Amino acid sequence: MYRAGDEFEQREWLDELEAVADELELDAEARSTAKDLFLSTAESPAERSKPAAVAASIYAGALIAGDQRSQTAVADAAGVSRLVVQERWKPMLERAGFDPPTW
Repeated sequence: MYRAGDEFEQREWLDELEAVADELELDAEARSTAKDLFLSTAESPAERSKPAAVAASIYAGALIAGDQRSQTAVADAAGVSRLVVQERWKPMLERAGFDPPTW
């Protein structure tokens, strides 16, 4: 879980998350899940890793919500490589307490 103040501290990156979600036309549930994942797993990483965290949370959030997008589509919308999404979404789910799929 995250603190209420985390939303304030991460406002810039939550705005970026919303912009990427807009580009991908994600539904409200996928956006909410992505936001929760981002805030729940943010451990004050370096600013350069924030775009990767945004992309991974969007991919995983959309997957959980049943509004799945391809890793390539998410990576392109977030301005990161597909490999970044591929490497980060499962560990993010694990840190949030989910059992990621094994496929």
